[in-house]
Amino acid sequence: MKKTIFLLTLVLTLSLAVFTQSAFASAPSALKQGASSYEVTTLQTILKNQGYFNSEITGYYGTETKNAVTKFQKANGLTADGIFGTNTRNALYAAASQHYLRTYDDNDIYWLSRLIEAEAQGESYTGKVAVGNCVLNRVITDSYPNNVVKVIFDTNYGVQYQPTKNGTIYNTPSQSSVNAAVAALEGARPVGKCLFFYNPRTSASSWIKNNRQYYTSIGNHDFHI
Repeated sequence: MKKTIFLLTLVLTLSLAVFTQSAFASAPSALKQGASSYEVTTLQTILKNQGYFNSEITGYYGTETKNAVTKFQKANGLTADGIFGTNTRNALYAAASQHYLRTYDDNDIYWLSRLIEAEAQGESYTGKVAVGNCVLNRVITDSYPNNVVKVIFDTNYGVQYQPTKNGTIYNTPSQSSVNAAVAALEGARPVGKCLFFYNPRTSASSWIKNNRQYYTSIGNHDFHI
């Protein structure tokens, strides 16, 4: 039976939660045109998943992002000012949870962001999301455990992710990796149904290359189904 993965919110409001006290930031102030940040990247991802934003995800809050926010506001009876403030944020994430019928919690963000940081530090934002994509595909695949932490630390077929062996899984993630984790949990799928990734220039094993179907390359990683 397929398991449910988890889908609710990126930047949780102050009344809802804090991402582990030292590692994650509290809810941001309102976002508006001219802003440029990883928070905007995640906003664009959620809007894109819901059909309001059809452009490239850039992390810059330009005219197209403002228009997408305005469109969402109009559709939900909010003040259509194109500013992503508290009321719009709450409505957007409530709509996301109803649409996907999934939930995730701080623990999933905590571990997924650490794996992404350890495996894809220095990679593009898309490359980081792709790593999270692979992990979550395993969560919903019967051959693997049914939650994020168990997938990351799974050893049924040997150590699956070297950071769990060399200790880098415990490093504090960058904000980019945190947002990439949330984007993947929100449903971003840059590598579709891929279950595997590796760096062909540094990997000592060719098992993935020889046994799994190649899908695409992003930065230093090859992704396989």
